[in-house]
Amino acid sequence: MELNDIQVLVENIRKNIKKVIVGKDDIIDLLLIALISSSHVLIEDVPGTGKTLLAKSLAKSLECHFKRIQFTPDLLPSDITGVNFYNQKKGEFQFRQGPIFTNILLADEINRATPRTQSSLLEAMEERQVTIDGETIHLSWPFMVLATQNPVESSGTFPLPEAQLDRFLFKIKMGYPSFNEGVDILKRFKESNPLIDIKSVAKVEEINRASELYSKVYIAEDVLNYIGSITEATRRHSDIILGVSPRGSQALLKASLLYAILQGRDYVIPDDIKALAKPVLAHRIILKRTLQIEEKESEHIIGSILKTVVVPTEDKLSKRNG
Repeated sequence: MELNDIQVLVENIRKNIKKVIVGKDDIIDLLLIALISSSHVLIEDVPGTGKTLLAKSLAKSLECHFKRIQFTPDLLPSDITGVNFYNQKKGEFQFRQGPIFTNILLADEINRATPRTQSSLLEAMEERQVTIDGETIHLSWPFMVLATQNPVESSGTFPLPEAQLDRFLFKIKMGYPSFNEGVDILKRFKESNPLIDIKSVAKVEEINRASELYSKVYIAEDVLNYIGSITEATRRHSDIILGVSPRGSQALLKASLLYAILQGRDYVIPDDIKALAKPVLAHRIILKRTLQIEEKESEHIIGSILKTVVVPTEDKLSKRNG
């Protein structure tokens, strides 16, 4: 497999998902970037905007294992990771795997579970493993958590802590469809659910191979410095208490490599960084308390930082051997 093959693979999956999902091309691309990089996505929006449908469409497009957990206040960590139980017939303890042992895990309404249960995902999301009764068990590859949450209802919810948010490559919003898209949705779902009819178009082995290759995309040192300057600016901004961590800057780098492939290039340009900065970085900063009432203030501040940081010039980027 070459870099061009990754683009073909992504295009096949994208077309398949679009048989179900109307519009949202940019969001589909972000999901595919997260899939190939074995990263995680938090989708936040009001009910009925297609969050769960999008996750299921992605899973059905692949020959992989998919499981769903409906997060509730009474959900326990063992309900996610699994539990050791005593088998009376065999006279020994056995491990019963939880739903986390899959390729794509849909964590529906993740913020309805208690912080203790939410934290059971931390090790899995970061290290692709779980530790149960002192024994470490590795997860399948790829492993991707697609989490959803409703930002409107706050009663009975537990906001995700910063450490958990930092594990998500992207935090995205579905948004309402346009008028024309809304009509297309009505036509498409009038007689049946198109999700039932779509077939898989990619194998796990292809995704894993793509995961090994995408890092070969070229990125000039000036663009690396550009990423560093953006993250450094978040740490010095007067309205930000806690700026982007090194994990955040690495996430922006990883996402930009795959974004370049999706744009048909084998090298990264500053526009790739600009396109990804908000969904990658906005949920990783902590604002001063007086600004936290503004729902989109984090994205606004990241946007203002992009306007102030000096952008590398094209002539420098073209010197790939210089």
